[in-house]
This record gives sequence, structure tokens and C-alpha cells, in this order.
Amino acid sequence: MQSKATTPEQYLAELPEDRKEAFLKLRNAIKDNLPKGFEEVIGYGMLGYIVPHSIYPTGYHCNTKLPLPFINLASQKNFVALYHMGIYGDKNLTDWFVAEYPKHVKTKIDIGKGCIRFKKMDDIPFEFIGELATKISVEDWISIYEHNWKSRTK
Repeated sequence: MQSKATTPEQYLAELPEDRKEAFLKLRNAIKDNLPKGFEEVIGYGMLGYIVPHSIYPTGYHCNTKLPLPFINLASQKNFVALYHMGIYGDKNLTDWFVAEYPKHVKTKIDIGKGCIRFKKMDDIPFEFIGELATKISVEDWISIYEHNWKSRTK
């Protein structure tokens, strides 16, 4: 379910009322804790946090005209999704997240490779997601990304 919004404000205005408060709180948890250098944009029809070309001119390998994606946040049909590329690309971060998650939420984690799904807005661990956002700097993300991408292309 991709939005046609072209700005973060437009995306937020389109949110269903029953998700708006939780989604805004989740967005703020991310924005308030992301290390300096990431920018908020619309990417792939979702709210995105990227490494801009001014910091990483190479861009994303799938389409170098696009900036390097890091986190996306989306209101999907049946859940709110947090796509965190650091969880996908860094096993230590994944292990930390999966081990710590039950300390913050009573329900079982619903996670894919880099996608965390929240079906109930009351189950979103806002402070914990804020802590997750602090874990990788722009420089660290570029290093993780390059290590993973270059190891695949050899």
C-alpha cells in the first residue's frame, strides 16, 4: 500500500485517524533520536530516513539517483511497518533488538529481515524504537552498507 504523497507532511495528513496518534509518536521517536546527517523524505511511497547524496554521492546501488535508504515507516493495510535496514544488515544489531524486544512489549515480535510489523498501536514500544534509532550513525550505516553490498558483488 504505497502513498502518492510527495512530502512527509502530505503523507502524515493521509493517515487513518485510528493510526495517526501512534504513527506520529513513532515518527517522533525516530526523528528525535536519529544521529545527525539522516534526512526525512518520502521514499518508496513511505516516510523515509536516508543518507543524502551530499553525504554519500554514490547513492543506492539499485538506483544511484536515489539516496541511500536507512529507515522507512509505513501505514500498511493491516499494520504499521518499520523497515530498518540496519537490522537487515547488521547481525549484532538484530540480535540485540530481538533479545531486548520482549523487555518492552508483551506480545510476540513480528519481524521479517528488516521489517517490524505493529498490528496493534498500543503495542508499539516508542522509547525502545527511539533507542534503536540511536544505534547506527550515518558513517556506521555507510560502512555496514558498503561491506554488505561489496561482499555480494564479489
